[in-house]
Amino acid sequence: MKKRGLALAIVSAMLIATLGACGGSNPATGESTTVAGQSQEAGESKAPAENLTGVDAIIAEAQGMTLEELAKKAIEESNGQTFYGVGNSSRGKTAIPLFISYLQTIDPSYNMNFEWQQPKNNKIFEQLSADSLKPTGTFAMTLIQDGNQIQTKMVDTGILKTFIPKDWADANKVTADSYKGFLPLQTLNKVFMFNNTGDAKFTNCWDFVYEGSHPLFMDVDSELVGKNFLYMLTKDTYSDKLKEAYDKLDATKKAYFDPVIKEMETDATDLGLSENGKYALAWIKLWVENYTEETDDGPICNTLVDASAKNQSGLLVYSKLRSIEESSNISVNNVTVAAYQDDYTGMGGFGYNHYLFLTKNSPLPWTACAFIAYITCTEDGFSAWGKDMGGYSSNPKVMEETEAKYQHQKGGYNEAGEDQFPAKNDRGYEWWTTDGGLVLEDPQYCADVSFTVGSWIEMLSKASDKN
Repeated sequence: MKKRGLALAIVSAMLIATLGACGGSNPATGESTTVAGQSQEAGESKAPAENLTGVDAIIAEAQGMTLEELAKKAIEESNGQTFYGVGNSSRGKTAIPLFISYLQTIDPSYNMNFEWQQPKNNKIFEQLSADSLKPTGTFAMTLIQDGNQIQTKMVDTGILKTFIPKDWADANKVTADSYKGFLPLQTLNKVFMFNNTGDAKFTNCWDFVYEGSHPLFMDVDSELVGKNFLYMLTKDTYSDKLKEAYDKLDATKKAYFDPVIKEMETDATDLGLSENGKYALAWIKLWVENYTEETDDGPICNTLVDASAKNQSGLLVYSKLRSIEESSNISVNNVTVAAYQDDYTGMGGFGYNHYLFLTKNSPLPWTACAFIAYITCTEDGFSAWGKDMGGYSSNPKVMEETEAKYQHQKGGYNEAGEDQFPAKNDRGYEWWTTDGGLVLEDPQYCADVSFTVGSWIEMLSKASDKN
């Protein structure tokens, strides 16, 4: 307890120093507008156009150009060259040939070689940092996740540069100059599911941290977007919703949670959180101390769809349901998406973005801009990601076209029009971010609280540490 008290005292001192440096503003109470789930508080500061050089100058010019105009610049720049990209998603490798085919509709003689790398275990940040030290880098662009590390390690340091395509800005009714966020390719959702072959009920998000519950979850230290999810729960928007969900619990469950919530009151004050911050900290504490650590969402899904996994639950990427092969014991119908229940209360999961950037020393900046515009502004370009449920384009026009083509909202229907697998009927971005209670990652907020709330989380004992 002495160690924990000392650590909290240090965190409190750091928080006071930070608030003083920021003129007294409290990151726990700040609100921001969003475009497709992206906070507009995040992002790099923009210098006047006349003072820009290098990649920054190209981006400033490119932001006023249509996709076709960018395509012509790309053809001129990269015909016969090799394009190197790096990302957290392997599907960049699928999208680049589509991009080349698009450029060939403008110039049939165009050709470009390419290589797409997907580093594991968060090595992408080390790789991009090392590449940034070269006069001319290897990587032209990146598709990257984890808003917290992107903000602090990549954007604040000037390693990555945001490009906002004109067509994307028009579709979102913003301008490149006014938009201050990162450019998201898509929002992905991780949702609460449970095996329904037993008698366990999960009708409130607090049920996943109730006595005896040990949900399957990728460890917060192996996939850091999961830690960002926990950071976001302390933001007023979401701590208030946790309080609302708590209020709907029966007396027995409230009695179980009340001592933990009471215990969190001092911590919430020390961390500069609002009145309902104690509910967020209580939920986080119980989650971290009880979830069952897994290495990947694939195995989590494979476990939950097995009839033998009675009463087991998990928080995992929704799209994993797409690849389940039905058998006598294994079926998508063995799982329920918690938020799809009519009587469900509280958050249904969390959403995080894949963001797109140019590198500061991009060897092919015009081609990178054109590729980014192609995959964010056309259904064909986004199809490498859009063919699966649970991933939503940040461009409302492309989102609509993608749904029209792939019919994800009827993903559980067969050719005869019968609804065989209701869990696969993706209700879409608008539903998930309203009725579905999706907690959306805000890079700036995560960066602001990563050393306060983050340090507090590090002090918690995970279930895996107790074994």
